[in-house]
Amino acid sequence: MTCGCEVIALASDHAGAELRRRLREELTAWGHQVLDLGPETAGPVDYPEYAAAVAERVSHGEARFGVLVCGTGIGMSIAANRFRGVRAALLFDDAAAVYARRHNDANVAVFGARTMAADDAACRLAVFLAEPFEGGRHAVRLERIRALEDRLGGIRQEEECTKCPT
Repeated sequence: MTCGCEVIALASDHAGAELRRRLREELTAWGHQVLDLGPETAGPVDYPEYAAAVAERVSHGEARFGVLVCGTGIGMSIAANRFRGVRAALLFDDAAAVYARRHNDANVAVFGARTMAADDAACRLAVFLAEPFEGGRHAVRLERIRALEDRLGGIRQEEECTKCPT
């Protein structure tokens, strides 16, 4: 496990709220300081807002790790990976949990509440947090990702097409 004093930011959309609460309980039991960013309402919410809340904290160093949950995990992954320094990985199986950390130094774990059991998600989160980054040839690849981030300057890659009707 990582240091219990490290902050882990956690959020979901409405589809992932129950799994988020379960993962918060696990993280707390494991000794982590958890920043639960919601939502607190039972009604539908827009996942990009919650992905951004976690990703901003990880990007700015206010949280060492992030955890996001939505229906499939795909939308949260896409939204979180827009932020500089965020490497969000959808942990769809145990190998993904291992290699997301070992080879990619992923700092946000993403889960699909509709695609996996809560026990599986908790197990994958434990593996993710325990797994170290290998560095070496993988560090070179992360430097290339950082260079891409610098080159893109935080600007979205998809620009609105001025030729298409809105």
